[in-house]
Amino acid sequence: MIIDVHGHYTTAPKALEAWRNRQIAGIKDPSAMPKVSELKISDDELRESIETNQLAKMKERGSDLTIFSPRASFMAHHIGDFNVSSTWASICNELCYRVSTLFPDHFIGAAMLPQSPGVDPKTCVPELERCIRDYGFVGINLNPDPSGGHWTSPPLSDRSWYPIYEKMVEYDIPAMVHVSTSCNECFHTTGAHYLNADTTAFMQCLTSDLFADFPTLKFLIPHGGGAVPYHWGRFRGLAQEMKKPPLTELLLNNIHFDTCVYHQPGIDLLTKVIPARNILFASEMIGAVRGIDPETGFYYDDTKRYIEASTILSVEAKAAIYEGNARQVFSRLDAALKAKGK
Repeated sequence: MIIDVHGHYTTAPKALEAWRNRQIAGIKDPSAMPKVSELKISDDELRESIETNQLAKMKERGSDLTIFSPRASFMAHHIGDFNVSSTWASICNELCYRVSTLFPDHFIGAAMLPQSPGVDPKTCVPELERCIRDYGFVGINLNPDPSGGHWTSPPLSDRSWYPIYEKMVEYDIPAMVHVSTSCNECFHTTGAHYLNADTTAFMQCLTSDLFADFPTLKFLIPHGGGAVPYHWGRFRGLAQEMKKPPLTELLLNNIHFDTCVYHQPGIDLLTKVIPARNILFASEMIGAVRGIDPETGFYYDDTKRYIEASTILSVEAKAAIYEGNARQVFSRLDAALKAKGK
């Protein structure tokens, strides 16, 4: 089985975006604020949005199951207040849940949290619990910068985040550390902000004792870890100067990386520097980079091709990246698959 741990509902029916635009307009004019009940999306619309997009490409490229969460750039936690974010997160999570019920063999959910700048992260716990308990979701997405590129929140090591971590440990779920849209013109959303955040989150963990407080906490840093694998020597050296243990001991029992790296040399670097046990297959398909690479003739985000072409990875390592590591990190996914005899 090939499990893609990084999928977003980027192809949701247009009615969702239209409702969101009305919600944003309602922030300034409360009389224009739409009711949740006014959003009408049928199962047939959901089926069409998936069958002609994500599912078609999964079948074409040879992946079997996607961990599916709301569109990252649409989270936009910096818009409105907590009530706006809470309503929006609930709607988006429900749509992902509905997709998982329509295509139970191919999709399983991961939750968006109703984060909001300046609001205590513990307010996200009820939505987290609802998605795990009622929807059977297997993970969450955690935005380290709800301000949208201005970084006004404390680092991930701050105790204000601990209520979320406590629930993650209780439910044994990982968090993909994933920012949303940048509203800071200095940082392009997908080309800079995403990768900056990946690197920043890793460094926040390196400089803290977070995993001493939460030994079983699990983070998945996407997009191949941003700059982390490329500058592994820098991070090792910084940890050494801080009198920290080696990175393999300090961080790699808790932090994993995905394969959303869109060229062969990048994947080769990732798999050469980071142990195979810490790498999970992912594509972020129909996401940030959707075009065809003129140098190869294939889609940039067809990441399975890079794993298959690797001369660094053994057959056993490839199997771990494709399936075994995901089952270990996402224990609830493993349980759900075993319940189906898989």
